[in-house]
Amino acid sequence: MAVDYAVIVVYLAGMLAMGWWGMRRAKSKSEFLVAGRRLGPWMYSGTMAAIVLGGASTIGGVGLGYQYGLSGAWMVFTIGLGLLALSVFFSARIARLKVYTVSEMLDLRYGGRAGVISGVVMWAYTLMLAVTSTIAYATIFDVLFDVNRTVAIILGGTIVVAYSTLGGMWSITITDMVQFVVKTIGVLLLLLPIAVVKAGGFSEMKAQLPTEYFDPLGIGGETIFTYVLIYTFGMLIGQDIWQRVFTARSDRTARWGGTVAGTYCLVYAVAGAVIGTAAKVMYPTLPSADAAFATIVKDELPVGVRGLVLAAALAAVMSTSSGALIACATVANNDIWSRLRGVVVKDGGGERDEVKGNRAFILIMGVAVIVIAIALNDVVEALTVAYNLLVGGLLVPIIGGLLWRRGTAAGALAAVGVGGVAVIALMAAYGILANQPVYYGLLASLAVYVVVSLATKPTDAAVLAAWRERLAGRGTDDDPATPDPVSV
Repeated sequence: MAVDYAVIVVYLAGMLAMGWWGMRRAKSKSEFLVAGRRLGPWMYSGTMAAIVLGGASTIGGVGLGYQYGLSGAWMVFTIGLGLLALSVFFSARIARLKVYTVSEMLDLRYGGRAGVISGVVMWAYTLMLAVTSTIAYATIFDVLFDVNRTVAIILGGTIVVAYSTLGGMWSITITDMVQFVVKTIGVLLLLLPIAVVKAGGFSEMKAQLPTEYFDPLGIGGETIFTYVLIYTFGMLIGQDIWQRVFTARSDRTARWGGTVAGTYCLVYAVAGAVIGTAAKVMYPTLPSADAAFATIVKDELPVGVRGLVLAAALAAVMSTSSGALIACATVANNDIWSRLRGVVVKDGGGERDEVKGNRAFILIMGVAVIVIAIALNDVVEALTVAYNLLVGGLLVPIIGGLLWRRGTAAGALAAVGVGGVAVIALMAAYGILANQPVYYGLLASLAVYVVVSLATKPTDAAVLAAWRERLAGRGTDDDPATPDPVSV
């Protein structure tokens, strides 16, 4: 394992070096939180694909393939569909707003009265996303170094917190590009063909497994529909995703770069399911479907290649973890703490103090994430709660604000409140993992949004005029983006 260890150590050291490099670039709030809004199409595509394809998409995607066959691709496939929808229909408008958080967008659209409540919901979502990503380190480091769960979480979490705190979005962007390349080589170019060959090829896989393993809808229509509601719609409104859209150099970059990233996700989804199906042929009686990835890597790959593929899994987890962490800290500082203090922060004066403040929040949130990850046992339930709250509470007012001129602040607040409360009550009644909470919570949020908006006074014309100006890319507070050698 010495060669494999060397590969991993070099990779982790490189992540910390990127953090140090990013620290030297992040001199303003815009540079620290959204990489100066200057990423070109190649960097934007790579970093967007990296953040959405985390441990759940890699280890979990292979596990679903092991359990259901090719239809196990649907979870990651719906993530790719959500990213495509965001990129084609909404990303250009989002990028032109030149804001830092989803709650700031809601304030602009509805007149400054939706920020704190929506910020709390978004903060809970990003916090639990970071926690669940951090827990995934335990699986990978157990295979690598045979260390216990707590040590693995502290080791992986500390590295992510370190480079994220040092350089903010610049560090995360560069590390995500490295992680994107490592994932592409490790999973698509190495693990996929090796797994298929080791399983005897597709003909042998079909001979060994039941026919439902090759049914595209074998996982079940209701499950697919739930994935669409949670993951496709979740991609449209998550702060972690929007914060990457804010890094785009132009609305064209956001649209086409995101389309490339979404297409990549579709390919990655199929690859994970095929790898899991091959693992089922080789290891038909594993105790857990999620053990399929680690088992096939540990037993079937040659020295050196094994280290690279494990680094790919580590890259997948780190990219999602770091993206969720900076999103969580940005929401906590800009949407909750600053508002509770009655402070509206803009670029301009005190930029260096703003960088220090956001850096401190990343450190605080990072420590909290590690502590919660150590204490938490049921990851699936925690992530389900977060996604249910996100979709049930925020999807309608966000998409409604972008598409429906008649939507009002009262309607938006009612939708957040009723949708959130309905989801929580229904999870208590049906169970956290049930499908009904997100179904009925979303319907309740939509009904209340429409009824209350129509029953209340329309949004002030001046607010809508300012909103249209921002959608057109005018009237922003950011300094104009300047050409940059890494904006390719």
